Amino acid sequence: MNNIEVSVVIPCLNEEKSIGLCVNKIKEVFSAQNISGEIIVVDNGSTDRSAQIAADGGAKVVNEPVKGYGSAYITGLKNAVGQYIIMADGDNTYDFGEIPAFLEILKGGKEMVMGSRFKGKIHRGAMPWLNRYVGNPVLSGLCRLFFGTQLSDIHCGMRAMSREGYKKLNLQCLGMEFATEMVMEALQRRLNVGEVAIQYYPREGDSKLRPFEDGWRHLRFMLLFCPTWLYLLPGAAMLIVGLLAMLVLVGGPVRFLGRTWGMHVMIFGSLLSLVGYQVINLGVYARTFAVKQDYLKKDRPMSFILNNFHLETGIIIGLVVFSTGLAINVGIFWEWWSNSFGSLYRIRESILAMTLMVLGMQTFFSSFFISLLLIKR
Repeated sequence: MNNIEVSVVIPCLNEEKSIGLCVNKIKEVFSAQNISGEIIVVDNGSTDRSAQIAADGGAKVVNEPVKGYGSAYITGLKNAVGQYIIMADGDNTYDFGEIPAFLEILKGGKEMVMGSRFKGKIHRGAMPWLNRYVGNPVLSGLCRLFFGTQLSDIHCGMRAMSREGYKKLNLQCLGMEFATEMVMEALQRRLNVGEVAIQYYPREGDSKLRPFEDGWRHLRFMLLFCPTWLYLLPGAAMLIVGLLAMLVLVGGPVRFLGRTWGMHVMIFGSLLSLVGYQVINLGVYARTFAVKQDYLKKDRPMSFILNNFHLETGIIIGLVVFSTGLAINVGIFWEWWSNSFGSLYRIRESILAMTLMVLGMQTFFSSFFISLLLIKR
């Protein structure tokens, strides 16, 4: 019978200067708090004495040859047997004396607890200026915007989960974006997530972080998890602006803001409409596929689409829009024919007609593709 209450999982890559300190601090907390716990150090290919120091200190050392922050954590989490799981780096930047604060919140009903360095204290020299005032605030702010959370520090390396909460997650990323994936998964799976203020200290040894590359990987992952912001909203903005520009200018040039807006703006409006609608379609494809594969949970836009989409409706809408554009072109041809194929100037109407025909055909064929993605198996 398993009697381990807490598992502390630490990824380790050449941390011989600090890993022993971390292990000893955790053991002191276990002893002082009368906690039945285990310490799992995941050696991710260290070339120094990190693994030996951790083992000598009483930690369970697990080897993970595949390099990567996420790879190390996934292996460590699979080996953890505690009812509660604490995660932290092995560079002595986090105070393991704060483990009881995490456990108190978990035992109060939360399934995941994030540490917040910004609500706590960041000691001098612990975090580079760019990370402290640009990178972390921007990425955490985007997370709040995209996913409606109140978390203030989504990249804090000290966090905790209940075993039941961990079982709900489907963690896959092997690199630094694992930190973002865990938060996104927790939010998508509707885990009850809490936050606790912690302190952050200068690290021992050299940092493995690459600010620009790692920052981009985190941002990219958030956007992949949020098709609404990546596709649907930008696409809708382009489509609406493009259609309005064409409809306003189809009757002729318009004087606005002291300038005359004419043919070139209408052509640009047509381009915006077509590109915007294509982006919207890509967003619908992406989210439909992700929801069906259980990568993402339904949100309001996707729920509306899945609940109200019918192939026949899409076909009818596509044909109506296409036919409207075709009718305009037929009218232009009729005028040309009636004038014995003489000179004709209907470029504005032709641009609108062409745009409507393309939008109609996109709707027609996209409906078949979305219907294919929605087939139940």
